[in-house]
Amino acid sequence: MNELIGRVFDFEKRVFPDQSALYNRLASDGQSPKALMISCADSRIVPEHIMQANPGDLFVCRNAGNIVPPHASQLGGVTATVEYAVMVLGVRDVIVCGHSDCGAMKALATDADLTAMPNVAAWLRHSHAAQKLCRESYPSDIDDAEKLRNMALENVVVQLSHLRTHPSIASGIARGEIALHGWYVDIHAGQVLGLDGDTGRFMPLREDMPLPVALPHARRLAAGFDYAQAAE
Repeated sequence: MNELIGRVFDFEKRVFPDQSALYNRLASDGQSPKALMISCADSRIVPEHIMQANPGDLFVCRNAGNIVPPHASQLGGVTATVEYAVMVLGVRDVIVCGHSDCGAMKALATDADLTAMPNVAAWLRHSHAAQKLCRESYPSDIDDAEKLRNMALENVVVQLSHLRTHPSIASGIARGEIALHGWYVDIHAGQVLGLDGDTGRFMPLREDMPLPVALPHARRLAAGFDYAQAAE
């Protein structure tokens, strides 16, 4: 703890003075983050570090297992954060980010006994769809590492589907104002994978390749009628 406190002193003496113009602008003008990232609370995953983001770039929500409860199933920080990010801050890109060696996913992949942690068990029920999918749709003879990786990847897909039940997200998607991204950080390889919505597969993010997007910005009205164009 003393080491961390020492870094606070370093922030005051060195970091803040070097970025004082940025902090002053953020303090006076407010925030306009470019994306909302919902990631795991795991200490090895630091969204700002992964994206090389500056203060003000990201609106971040972290929890065990990068979970997004379906709307109305549970009031809490994730639901409020999503609503605020979209409706107040005007965020247009939402990222659900899982990672390798995730403790929450490991508990599901191994059917761990969570009797002593009832709140953890209740929270992880929002990932039971991924657990059932992995149990019934993947080979049973794969090794533990692959089981864990599959669980983490499928969990991202499930949480993206939950995200679409939130009214602010659903409305933004329909208007073409919200894009959804599913990411997976491989801690061992230092690599980030992105979900390609067209293929349903996770692909490495590469500088010289198109960015894989789970659900790109596009108007999505089920009635098939462009009311905005008609109004013109």
